[in-house]
Amino acid sequence: MDAAPATLAAAVAVVLAVVASVPVLLRILSASAGGKKTNPKAPLPPGSFGLPFIGQTLSLLYGPVSRLRLFGCPTAFLVGTSANKFIFTSAGVTAKTPESFARMVGRRTIRDVVGDEHRRVRAMMVQFLRVDAVKRHVASMDGEVRRHLDAEWRGRGTVAVMPSMKSLTFDVMCTAIFGLGTGAVRRELWTEFQELVRGIWAVPVSLPFSTYSRCLAASQRGRRAVAGVIQERRSKLERGESSPASDVVNLMLAEGLPDEEIIDNVMFLMVAAHDTTAALLAFLIRQLDADKDAYDKVVQEQEEIARSKAAGEALSWEDLGRMRYTWAAALETLRMVPPVFTMMRKTVDDVEYGGYLIPKDWQVIHAANMTQWDPAIFPEPGRFDPARFENPSAVPPFAFVPFGGGARVCPGNEFARVETLVAVHYIVTRFRWKLAAGCDRVLQIPAAVPV
Repeated sequence: MDAAPATLAAAVAVVLAVVASVPVLLRILSASAGGKKTNPKAPLPPGSFGLPFIGQTLSLLYGPVSRLRLFGCPTAFLVGTSANKFIFTSAGVTAKTPESFARMVGRRTIRDVVGDEHRRVRAMMVQFLRVDAVKRHVASMDGEVRRHLDAEWRGRGTVAVMPSMKSLTFDVMCTAIFGLGTGAVRRELWTEFQELVRGIWAVPVSLPFSTYSRCLAASQRGRRAVAGVIQERRSKLERGESSPASDVVNLMLAEGLPDEEIIDNVMFLMVAAHDTTAALLAFLIRQLDADKDAYDKVVQEQEEIARSKAAGEALSWEDLGRMRYTWAAALETLRMVPPVFTMMRKTVDDVEYGGYLIPKDWQVIHAANMTQWDPAIFPEPGRFDPARFENPSAVPPFAFVPFGGGARVCPGNEFARVETLVAVHYIVTRFRWKLAAGCDRVLQIPAAVPV
């Protein structure tokens, strides 16, 4: 392992482990807090910045609002449902993209732009990710899942589930969102994508033969491949051989989005629509192996649907609506293992939260699992219990935020639901499995990965 990425990974792991281990936070999650008009006389959040440069990375936090210095930057750490709401709805807070992520993926993604530009790009993506559009993708997802399982699972004694699910979700995304069939371009993108994602959390120092340099080169090759797709789609649009409704790239071209911004958003969608769903599927498969009762209920639900289908008949939208317990099990998996442990934001103006001033250009972070593991909201939080989500409306607002919330809710959450349910259907009705020895650990730097 290269020294610089390893150092950052270790530092992040220490920070996340310490934050996750602060038990006092679980007693203060319900404290009252909320954003409001800035009061210039409001105090800074309680806490200390510690020593210069070193800061207070490993110190205890002070309550639902704390200040510390994280990696040399003044930081507000917010905890609780009100904090989650503030993070996802405040106009004074926006995403803070790590430099390595920006260089690998781009600086003008839907995650980075704000205001009218964010709403414009989001509207384009939503056209292909909203419910009526996702309904049209069920058959193509069904075909991709069956082809993948036949090629990668059938007849094999051992399967590396996480890499398999990454490959599957990448293929589903290429087919349904970008209109890329099996072929040279898709294979090239897959090869380069696997390399570039390894550099997203690397130290952004370009040294010869380092992981970061190799990943950056892969990102540049991937961007050139996407640029080639854009040029091909532009030519077809000009000749009237395709329409803006064909796929998200065509729509962005028709809406006049600059090529570089289209490339940034395609690269971002590849990361967002691929890693998180793959991790959910891998963790759900692991959890069903550990919980026989949940496994039996999922199998029963899915086999009832399978018996209603003719041989070779694809799943339908109506079939997915019958998979209530399976989706509840998936949501419970997301509660126990959030796809991203924490989110880094930054203030674009002075903002007030919980009676404290958070100045412009501060970092703002929160930890999703502090509410999702709060026993006051989810009793016995360490117990896997899909029944918690059989009535999703019973979950308090902003207590469960795997897909974000407010105006920043993930536009692909319905796409992820359908993709997950189709995959689980064919896995549990065609295969039986047992977790291999030694494959029971979780690595989270910062995204959860089963190892």
